[in-house]
Amino acid sequence: MCELLGMSANTPTDICFSFTGLMQRGGHTGPHRDGWGIAFYEGKGLREFHDPNPGCSSEIAQLVQRHPIKSQIVISHIRQANSGRVCPENTHPFRRELWGRYWSYAHNGQLKGSRELKMEGSFQPVGTTDSERAFCWIMNHLQQRFPKPPRSKTLWRYIRTLCDQLRERGVFNMLLSDSRDLGCYCTTKLCWITRRAPFKEASLKDTELCVDFEKETTPNDIVTVIATDPLTTDEEWTHLKPGDMLVFRDGLVV
Repeated sequence: MCELLGMSANTPTDICFSFTGLMQRGGHTGPHRDGWGIAFYEGKGLREFHDPNPGCSSEIAQLVQRHPIKSQIVISHIRQANSGRVCPENTHPFRRELWGRYWSYAHNGQLKGSRELKMEGSFQPVGTTDSERAFCWIMNHLQQRFPKPPRSKTLWRYIRTLCDQLRERGVFNMLLSDSRDLGCYCTTKLCWITRRAPFKEASLKDTELCVDFEKETTPNDIVTVIATDPLTTDEEWTHLKPGDMLVFRDGLVV
């Protein structure tokens, strides 16, 4: 299985602390050695880094950790390959454009019979993973269902029905963003934590690193982090149940 990391915040925020913990699981404290990727939204733009090498030893990952990139929505992924070879085109997150917005997506799990998902539309997979195929399937359905962008609630309710269908094929834990909201769908393992004033210290589980968030934030900051497994040892994370879906905007559940 792979692992996911997401962030939604009400102000541009760096994800270096959580990202550092996740990269340790990419071949050091975890078996996810088959590549990693991260996507940062900056307004309408989307900045991405992908590397098919283990995150724990990746020089690109070290660059991301040393040079904080501030964003309100972030999606990251470390891979343990079970579908498709280890190569750049099979490295999450995947990106597509719809309605003049960049969509970013990452998936944890394995889907049976993914070849049965028909690609009826303009979105086609570049790589060979079941994950990317499921993403294109979702995007084609959105394009066909909504010629114009719908209301946010209408959009995410429909995405929920598509996720429910994919869940019937196996494990489908997912992060998806349209540059405005960050959607999270769980079938097995996904958890989240919202940090806001009064801020406290937190220590990573996978490496010796502690941060006092009170010194790094303002009293108005709201930052939610989503992960496959809790990244810290001294905070209380909320675990989603199978079939749960949450949508975050500006760090809060909407």
